[in-house]
Amino acid sequence: MKFHAKKINNFQKVALSGLVLFFLANMLISPAKYIQCSLDGISAWAFNVLPSVLPFMFFTKVLSSLDTMSALTRPFSPLSKKIFKTPPISVYAFFMAILSGYPVGSKMVSDLFLQGKITKEDAFKMSSFCSTSGPMFIVGAVGIGMFKSATVGYVLFISHVLGAILNGLVYRNFKLKESAQNSQPLEEDKKSFDLSEIVLNSTNSILAVGCIITIFFIVIECFSPLFSLFGSETSAFLQGIVEITKGCLSLSQLPNVKLAVILCSFVISFGGISTVLQSLTMLSRTKMPVKLFITQKVTHAIFSCLVTLCLLVFFKF
Repeated sequence: MKFHAKKINNFQKVALSGLVLFFLANMLISPAKYIQCSLDGISAWAFNVLPSVLPFMFFTKVLSSLDTMSALTRPFSPLSKKIFKTPPISVYAFFMAILSGYPVGSKMVSDLFLQGKITKEDAFKMSSFCSTSGPMFIVGAVGIGMFKSATVGYVLFISHVLGAILNGLVYRNFKLKESAQNSQPLEEDKKSFDLSEIVLNSTNSILAVGCIITIFFIVIECFSPLFSLFGSETSAFLQGIVEITKGCLSLSQLPNVKLAVILCSFVISFGGISTVLQSLTMLSRTKMPVKLFITQKVTHAIFSCLVTLCLLVFFKF
C-alpha cells in the first residue's frame, strides 16, 4: 500500500509525525518491554500465521498462474453472475479465502487482476467478500483455544461466511468510472508461469504480513494505558479494532459470553487495523481505494454481528 505525500496535508503530516514520535518515545523509555513485545509479535507470526498462510499463498499463486483456472471455474459462472455479478473465478477465490484466511483472499484478487483475468471493477467487488478469516483461526484459535467452546467457533465461522456473502450482495452493483475501469495492469505482470517468481512473491508477501503484525503488537502496548481507562468490554473491543488476535483473546475473558461472542464477530470480520493494512498491502497494485475497502470491512462486520445475534437465539453457552 502506497501513501503519496502530495495527498497528505500539513495537519495530517504533523499528526502522523507526532504519533510516530510517541511510539519512539515509549520504546526509548522502556526498551526491554518493547523488545519483548516485538518478539511476541514475531512469535505470533512465526507460529500461527506463517505455517498456515504461507502454503496457501504459494499454492493459490501457482493455481492463479495456470491457464486451467478458467476451465475449472466455468461451472460456477451462473452462481457468480447472479449473486455477485463477477466472473466465475471469483467463486474459487471466495472458497480459497474462506479456507485459508487473511490475507490470502486479497492476495488472490490482486494476482488475478495483475494477470488480466479480472478487471479492476471485478477486483473491487471481489474484495468485499474475499477478504475473510479462516476456520483454523475462527474455530480452532478463537472458539476452541480462547472460548474453550467449539460451538462458539462454529457460530462465529458461520456468521463470518454469511456476512461475507451478504456483503458481496451489497457491492454487486458497484461501478467504476470508464477511465478507471479501462486501466490495465502492467505488461510485465502478464507473464507466463515462473516458479521462482512465485516463491519470491509469496515470501515477500508473508514477510510484509509479519512486519505489520509485529508493529501492531507494539502499537497496542503503547496505547494500553489509554485502553485501561475504559471498561473491560470497551477496552477488549478497542484492542480488537487495532489487532484481531489480541482483541479476541481479551474478549474471550469477559464474563458476559454472549456479548463477547457478538463483539468478537465484529472484530473478526473487520479484521483489525493490522489485518486491514495487510490486505491493502496485497491489493496495492490494484489501486484499491482505502476508504472503499475500510467501508467494505465495516459493513461485513455489521452483517456478521446481525447473523451472530440470530444464531445466538438457537445456541446456549
